[in-house]
Amino acid sequence: MFSHPVYLFLREFSLQDFRGGSQTLSSQTLLFVGAGSAGCGIADLIVSVMIAEGLNEQEARRRIYMVDKDGLLLKDNPSLTDFQSPFAWPAEQLGFSPENKGLDALIAEIKPSVLIGVSGVAGLFTEQAIRQMYAHCEKPIIFPLSNPTSRAEAVPADLLSWTEGNAIVATGSPFSPVEYNGVQRVISQCNNAYIFPGIGLGVLISGATRVTRNMFLASARALASFECKDTGLLPDIRHIHDISRMIAFAVAQSAIADNVAPPQTLPTLTEKLENTFWRPEYSDYHRISL
Repeated sequence: MFSHPVYLFLREFSLQDFRGGSQTLSSQTLLFVGAGSAGCGIADLIVSVMIAEGLNEQEARRRIYMVDKDGLLLKDNPSLTDFQSPFAWPAEQLGFSPENKGLDALIAEIKPSVLIGVSGVAGLFTEQAIRQMYAHCEKPIIFPLSNPTSRAEAVPADLLSWTEGNAIVATGSPFSPVEYNGVQRVISQCNNAYIFPGIGLGVLISGATRVTRNMFLASARALASFECKDTGLLPDIRHIHDISRMIAFAVAQSAIADNVAPPQTLPTLTEKLENTFWRPEYSDYHRISL
């Protein structure tokens, strides 16, 4: 499953709500550059969140546009895969002609508030494309997620420069903090390492027989709600023990609610967590000279 960008969205929107905003994921327009299994997997989970926020499935899918090497995914493309087809648009519903349009022109037509790169093509998010996005979106969310660093669609320093420091940026590869206008911005790495320990622990303590979509969404919401004072979109990885505990409880409760784990009380889950939680404790050793 591709839940890592979802918890960044949920975290950012929960922070906006904390600041007095009213943004939701279902109110966003998303443009994916890269329509492989990773891009479509992320989009599919986002659809689930939008449905939970009140949209129907068709409305949710019409908030999402997918671009691959041949351009925007369209229903009349005979080479669509099974996982691409639900995100392909009927050409007559677009309101514009997508033929021969580069990324900057598509951005001008679609006006996305979220741009996600899973293309593996370095530098694909050009200055012209990002400035076009910024022209209609005051706080664009831009996630160049391709790995390794050499394949990132853009580097954070450029994204912040081209948006006057207003872009909300996370990356798939590790990047150093960026200083902009005298303020150091931590660039969070959008990585499943934050949730996988907690998901595994939640499965163990609940006795879940399988992992459901709701369990992944529960892990995303738990991480999004984690309180911290760090400047990035994600908490410092040094908080991983507390994060994993929170996620484990959320995942276990979701498993029980989805009837893939037996009913259990919170005290029982707490006891199981304490007995199962792994702690990196190492014995002292002394070198022996031979």
